[in-house]
Amino acid sequence: MKLVYAIVRKDNEDEVMNELTVHRFSVTKLATTGGFLRKGNSTLMIGVEDDKVKQVIDIIKHECGERQKITVNMPYVSGPAMVNYSTMPMTVEVGGATIFVVDVEHFEKI
Repeated sequence: MKLVYAIVRKDNEDEVMNELTVHRFSVTKLATTGGFLRKGNSTLMIGVEDDKVKQVIDIIKHECGERQKITVNMPYVSGPAMVNYSTMPMTVEVGGATIFVVDVEHFEKI
């Protein structure tokens, strides 16, 4: 058995969870925050048999297509330094997912 951790954008969580549920995968969602863009993410935990890992990853890939977004990365500053600080818009890749697959030594559903 494997545990799939999928970190997805909050914008994609409903579609991913719905599609996984349609295919009869159980999903647990944790609200998380990304470091670079400081935007809301969801970390999905999916327990799955070894032979179903590819199917889970394919569903996530299908629902979390990458795209480009223009954003301004605001560093955390306060006080007088904030007055003279200017930012430039930058293009970043958004969407997609970060996926970890780990072995599960023991599983019990009570």
